[in-house]
Amino acid sequence: MPAASPGAAVHEVLPVLPGHLRNLIAGLPPAVLNRLEEIRLRRDRPLMLGLTGGDAFIAPDGKLVKNPRAAYLVSACDLEQSMQLISGSSLYALEEELRNGYITVSGGHRVGLAGRAVVEGGRIKTLKQIAALNIRISREIAGLATPLMPHLFDRGMGRIYHTLIFSPPGCGKTTLLRDIIRQISNGVPEIGLPGMTVGVVDERSELAGCHRGVPQRDVGVRTDVLDGCPKAEGMIMLLRSMAPRVIATDEIGRKEDVAALEEVFNAGVGVLVTVHGSSLNELTARPALNYLFSLKVIQRLILLGRSRGVGSVEDIIDGRTMHSLGVRLC
Repeated sequence: MPAASPGAAVHEVLPVLPGHLRNLIAGLPPAVLNRLEEIRLRRDRPLMLGLTGGDAFIAPDGKLVKNPRAAYLVSACDLEQSMQLISGSSLYALEEELRNGYITVSGGHRVGLAGRAVVEGGRIKTLKQIAALNIRISREIAGLATPLMPHLFDRGMGRIYHTLIFSPPGCGKTTLLRDIIRQISNGVPEIGLPGMTVGVVDERSELAGCHRGVPQRDVGVRTDVLDGCPKAEGMIMLLRSMAPRVIATDEIGRKEDVAALEEVFNAGVGVLVTVHGSSLNELTARPALNYLFSLKVIQRLILLGRSRGVGSVEDIIDGRTMHSLGVRLC
């Protein structure tokens, strides 16, 4: 499956917007669409675009402006129509997603939500009076992981290193992980990596962007995806049913996730995971992750940033010694 162009990724999210907003964004120059990362709608405030390298606003005539006072103001009706389009006019069916504060739409794009929380028994039941949406555009970048692959493959043992990718939000963890999965699945003859069966637990439908169970993103020819499945349960299901050589999942952090990872390690299956965090100190301050590191099974930690664009590898760390390998990659 060929990778979609950046502009094509933007057009995938346009159906969740009211027609007039759809037209404003679709009419932007291709160079702008290629840099578009987020579309932010806030009630009674300017329509804002998050672009690579900064942000901008859209005027009612469709032009980009820096002055928010010249921008189109998002109305309550705009938000209501967007929510109807996102939910298929049935918010009740999305109660679980509303509880989590985001909805994943077709193509693996995530729509973040803000509004009034409804709390029962000390837990968030749902959100209502939605006052802000953040549409995050998911992109495929074929080849993004190519410089990294030699550092993830133990050629002597013929295995993928157990790898954890971490960064603050918005630095390309999911995009990088998707391309790593694709390359492992297809194989990389240049480094002696044969194609391997990869099992993906895609709880938020962002990695593979499945539609009716079929990946819409290119995750490789030997990849099996459990879509919409909780990570811990999904890892065990794949381990027992699909005989993967590698298991991959996005945004771990709960103790149940780590318990499932222990089973995967013990089965001799490679692991690829991501987690939010800007430093090792931040990660080890979390009990579940601190326990994971105490097992001394993670072999590579990859720190991402944006110093040279989204997905910049700022450091590669040996997970056993916790010492930097002194590698920075574009």
